[in-house]
Amino acid sequence: MMKKNLLALAAACLLPAFANGAQEAATSDTIDKARQNGSIVVSYRLANMPFTYLDSSFEPTGYAKELCDRAVEQIRFEYNLPQLKTVYLPVEARNRIPALQNGTIDLECGSTTDNPDRRKLVDFSITYFISNIRLLTRRDNRYTDLDSLNGKTVVVTAGTTAEQALEKLEVAKRNIKVLYGKTHSDSFLMVKSGRAYAYLMDDILLAGLIAASRDPNAYEIVGPGLSTERYAVMMRKGDERLKEIVNKTLAKLMASGEATKMYERWFMHPIPPSGIVINLPMSEELAHVFANPAVERGSHWDNMVPHTIIPKP
Repeated sequence: MMKKNLLALAAACLLPAFANGAQEAATSDTIDKARQNGSIVVSYRLANMPFTYLDSSFEPTGYAKELCDRAVEQIRFEYNLPQLKTVYLPVEARNRIPALQNGTIDLECGSTTDNPDRRKLVDFSITYFISNIRLLTRRDNRYTDLDSLNGKTVVVTAGTTAEQALEKLEVAKRNIKVLYGKTHSDSFLMVKSGRAYAYLMDDILLAGLIAASRDPNAYEIVGPGLSTERYAVMMRKGDERLKEIVNKTLAKLMASGEATKMYERWFMHPIPPSGIVINLPMSEELAHVFANPAVERGSHWDNMVPHTIIPKP
């Protein structure tokens, strides 16, 4: 735990330091930047199981991290950069977009929703996961939706689309008090400790937190989906070469069936460090995306699917 806290502190210190030297890089092509620097900076989140999180050796791992690693492998192969290093840097919900815009990071890999508002600021890859915003609560609280939480406290992680969804629900009329967690772990702890009666967030992230808790049976995910969230890799606005290679990589992984195997490994089987099982079968909507990656962003992706992907070493 101490090492994890130190990593979080280091991230808070490193992001401004990286940013100071990254302003010029932020306006350049990422592939050119990688060629000049000999590295590409990939972000991760400390506790977004199973997308990106820390394993028992305090190294980043996860489903989204693996997808981004394959994109970096493709950059090495396609642009003849065999010595290209990957630098992993942790980010939080509140600083991930600024860190990308100012060149501190080059690829944001986590559980970030692609939506029209964010697309004004950054670019996104094709979708690699679809979730719904719902409520996590203790089973003994017996709350089933927001209407049953009148007069109670709800927590949401700051800087997330769940926060935006909550703002649209006119919680003041329901007399609901809102707390803001810095991280997903912080928000979950508020429910665990009784400071909040429910936690509003993407259902897959809630499922991961429950599965990793000491007493998974003490919690449940309730209520209808308030918003559909489409996760994608986030990149700087207008970085067309990087966007093209990331999309070609993801599309080929989906079309070949390898992305489905990755999904099953991370969502249906025991995962490190403790061997928990998320046990979340692929939804029909996501299966449709995987079966038709070229349709995800229009027919122009058809030209990108017939693409040589290097085998995983």
